[in-house]
Amino acid sequence: MPKNMNQSINKYFFILALVFLSACKVSKDVATPDTGLPVTFRNAGQATDSAGIADLPWQSFFTDATLKQLIGKALEQNYDMQLALKNIEAAQLQLKQTKWGYVPDARIQAGASTSRPSDNSLNGLSLGQFLGTRHIEDYSASLVLSWEADIWGKIRNQQKAALAAYLQTGEARKLVQTDIVAGVSKGYYNLLMLDAQLDVARRNLALNDSTLRMIRLQFDAGQVTSLAVQQAEAQRLEAAQLVPQFEQNITIQENALSILAGELPAELKHSSGLQNVAFPENPGTGLPSALLSRRPDVRSTELQLDIANARVGIAKANMYPTLSITANGGVNAFKASNWFNIPASLFGTVAGNLAQPLIQKKQLRTQYQLAGVEREKAVLQFRQSVLAAVGEVSDALVKIDKLKSQYAIANARVATLQQAISNASLLFQNGMATYLEVITAQGNVLKSELEISMLKRDQLNAVVDLYRSLGGGWK
Repeated sequence: MPKNMNQSINKYFFILALVFLSACKVSKDVATPDTGLPVTFRNAGQATDSAGIADLPWQSFFTDATLKQLIGKALEQNYDMQLALKNIEAAQLQLKQTKWGYVPDARIQAGASTSRPSDNSLNGLSLGQFLGTRHIEDYSASLVLSWEADIWGKIRNQQKAALAAYLQTGEARKLVQTDIVAGVSKGYYNLLMLDAQLDVARRNLALNDSTLRMIRLQFDAGQVTSLAVQQAEAQRLEAAQLVPQFEQNITIQENALSILAGELPAELKHSSGLQNVAFPENPGTGLPSALLSRRPDVRSTELQLDIANARVGIAKANMYPTLSITANGGVNAFKASNWFNIPASLFGTVAGNLAQPLIQKKQLRTQYQLAGVEREKAVLQFRQSVLAAVGEVSDALVKIDKLKSQYAIANARVATLQQAISNASLLFQNGMATYLEVITAQGNVLKSELEISMLKRDQLNAVVDLYRSLGGGWK
């Protein structure tokens, strides 16, 4: 067989061997584990449709115009959101960088040197006899290329890890957005509750003023003692103290909402009342399996498993031989005048290098074992995130159900106590009830009306918690 044909066969065989080795996989990925999700959530009815409230964009889920304006402003100006966007930008640059992993490194280098060997050395004698000089000069300019064959998938795994990290930053942005949406809405509902409680305190203060005037008239008529006046005054002062307390809390809540929206603290103009905000009676949850794709935190832990798989592959590949090829070509001369004498000054070299790590203080083996442990931790973290997500949905569902019952009971209690106040006042005016009964009735109404505002706020927050826990808010 001709020599040239043998060389061609060897060359093609070498290329095929490289391709085969590049397809090798030195480590096996751990698949996303089965989470064993239930068919339906606890405290939820039988789910027949995969769609739920989490599929609604936040603009459709919330109906209050002021709240929607606040959320939109917060998503645009909140600093946590801006940082999340910068993290996405940085991860995108890292991902683009890894796409150059298969491209050879290239650099241009130029150099000039001179050396003066000993007159008694072989080089010194040769220079003196043949060139008539005591020193030798060297001038070179070349293009250097180096390339490492991705035999064991190291570069491929680096790209895989970079892609998963980039996707993680996207999930982190979604998580920040869901937290902002939930935080703004809860803060807004708390502000509405404080407004309602301030109104209750002012109405109760006016009622106490009326009661105090009535008791003073009876005191002047000698029908009650000074103790009755003192207790009525104390009751009035207790109601009056609530007014500045709620005004203070309103200002603090407005400041918190302003800062969350990336603005300086300011008064928040709003016209909605707490009782005017409503959500669907039975919000749909969809299927539990949808949590894996909807919840940003669950999706992030799943991507972390992809990163851990890639790092195991990289650590394993570091233990195997590496094949690198270098090429160097340019011009070289020992006289500056001949430096660019083409083609006489041209030179070129090509070299291949195969290196197998042997003993590195067991560092490579330890790194591989650590990568395996991190992968096992990623599996556990994924399972934990799924479990926590399912628990949060169940918690929100039971809150919605039980708060509804508590609100109905509290509402009936308020109606009864308001009727009791009217009856107590009439009976007191006719001498059939004591001032203590009037004061007690008024105190009970105040407490119950404040409590019913809190229950209404808690109901709204529970629906928001359900929306967030199902993975809603980032669309």
